[in-house]
Amino acid sequence: MHKRFLTAGAVFGGLAVALGAFGAHGLEKVTADAKTLHGFQTGVEYQLYHALALLAVAIVFEKFPNSLVRWAGNLFIAGILLFSGSLYLLTFLKIQGSSVMSIVGPVTPIGGLLIIGGWVCLLAGVLKKGK
Repeated sequence: MHKRFLTAGAVFGGLAVALGAFGAHGLEKVTADAKTLHGFQTGVEYQLYHALALLAVAIVFEKFPNSLVRWAGNLFIAGILLFSGSLYLLTFLKIQGSSVMSIVGPVTPIGGLLIIGGWVCLLAGVLKKGK
């Protein structure tokens, strides 16, 4: 097993549960804007899904220990940070009424592309011949 990916998956998973609880119970007290709440919830969902994906990568790495599987894990980590992180930051900035949202907004799709790349690398790493 790949200990770093297992650790990252566990940390991201725990944080997703905590952030989800905050979104369900605390964030609604701060804003009633449905779009803002939906963006935050999307960040939590993707973080949790990809925390589980990191756990899978940690396990898969034992059977397929190659650079593509390692890339998958690293791309998932970077994707979570950029995709979910930017959605959390956008939520905070919207609540604060900040004008720098236009700078943060383009980060979200970059994070999404990294996550997609992680899935592609995971597939390629599992299909790769030999160890």
